[in-house]
Amino acid sequence: MNDLILALRVLRKTPVVTAVAVISLALGVGANAAIYSLFDELLMQRLPVRAPQELVNLAAPGPKPGSQSCSAAGSCDDVFSYPMYRDLEQQQNALAGIAAHSFTSTVASLGNDAFNADAMLVSGSYFGVLGVRPVLGRLLQPEDDIEQGDNRVTVLSYALWQNRFAADPAIVGKTLLLRGQPFTIIGVAAKGFNGTTVGEVPDVFVPLGSYATVSSGSAETLTNRQNYWLYAFGRLKPGSSREQAASRLNALYHGIIQEVELPLQTNMSDSTLVRFRDKEITVTAGERGQSVLPSATRTPLKILLAITATVLLTACVNIANLLLARGAGRATEMGVRLALGATRWRLVRQLLTESLVLGVMGGLASLIVAAWTLKGLAGLLPPEAGNIFAAQLRPGVMLFAVVLAITTAVLFGIAPALHDTRSDLISAIRAGAGQITGGSRFASKLRSTLATAQVALSVALLASAGLFMRSMLKVTHGDMGMDAERVATFSISPGDIGYDSTRARIFENEVLEELRL
Repeated sequence: MNDLILALRVLRKTPVVTAVAVISLALGVGANAAIYSLFDELLMQRLPVRAPQELVNLAAPGPKPGSQSCSAAGSCDDVFSYPMYRDLEQQQNALAGIAAHSFTSTVASLGNDAFNADAMLVSGSYFGVLGVRPVLGRLLQPEDDIEQGDNRVTVLSYALWQNRFAADPAIVGKTLLLRGQPFTIIGVAAKGFNGTTVGEVPDVFVPLGSYATVSSGSAETLTNRQNYWLYAFGRLKPGSSREQAASRLNALYHGIIQEVELPLQTNMSDSTLVRFRDKEITVTAGERGQSVLPSATRTPLKILLAITATVLLTACVNIANLLLARGAGRATEMGVRLALGATRWRLVRQLLTESLVLGVMGGLASLIVAAWTLKGLAGLLPPEAGNIFAAQLRPGVMLFAVVLAITTAVLFGIAPALHDTRSDLISAIRAGAGQITGGSRFASKLRSTLATAQVALSVALLASAGLFMRSMLKVTHGDMGMDAERVATFSISPGDIGYDSTRARIFENEVLEELRL
């Protein structure tokens, strides 16, 4: 406690040094905390479901003759056909449960309120496998997902229920129109649950059997084995490994390939036929869901982390230089205290306590910088990205910022603390009396080296920022070959609200005629 009181007293006597050190820490740590928040949210967050470590993602790489429909949930190597998924669902015993999903856009309306909505087509086992519970009503169950049927029930996302329907507790049982067709609302999903795909935030969940009703696709998609569009995942059985699950699944998968799908293949080369016959299901960790976003953002985020780490390193060099400079002015104090019997460890502990206090102050200030940085990043993103990226400091990020600030301050305070307590006593006292006007040659060289390093890092950062801004200006001010000033685009999709083809054409012609006038 005495060390802490003395540290506060010393820092108060040198307000300029204290302020510069705290500001340097706040800027360096705050920038790192903001980018770490992005890194954590996009690459490290587990799904908010029961025992996410038990989830596995399934993929079916290999030849896929026919049509393929991929989305942000994964590559085209990952998708299954609807009949193949149903075969696996009904016959597999390798997993505790298996589920499938696909994303589509639709038009929803309740009363006079019509809006564009994102729908997640899910198997009846989807919520059960994930272990998600409803906030209101119930969730989809296997009996709601009739194979190749059209059971018109839907579950609302928590965000849609809150934002569009004002958290109406009587929403269950009401009828929601999707593409003009009635769907009964049976429940509301848990708060914070946005499906299993990072980058896709559904408004409603509907059974797979309602594919043709909700989307613009054909009902033949549910019977065509050469139409690949479903992403699948499962939950491991207790005590089972991914390798064991893959082995059992592939035994079943090869049987379906050989007996059902291989005879359907025509006009396929011999080499492709061999690859088709030998393809296997891959089983990978699914605790973070299914998404191409992590792989697409991993490299840019690593670059951003490297840049912010350089900013932090520059701040650390600045702090170390400040502490060395301040130590030169405290040489007499250290010499007198050593002469009076204080041990070197006692003085080092006191100086490290001062660094610790600086770290705590810088860490708290860095939270403000991190919050501002996150808001700035959110402002640069398109509006729809707000559903993916929450510009908020979570408790884990706050803890990261404070720990990083304290660790940084202490580590870069060790060298000045050791140097300031190893001075020759007589020389230190004489220096304080005016007989010696400068610090040690070692300290002078170290300060010069740190200053040089700080300038070099700053120049590197400024050059990188300049190149980045120049690239951004070229991209945003590129010649489009046309005058885009005051140009707007829009689309008309009367079929999405239940119009048949004849009425849709009439409606479109009427709108175009009004626009011409």
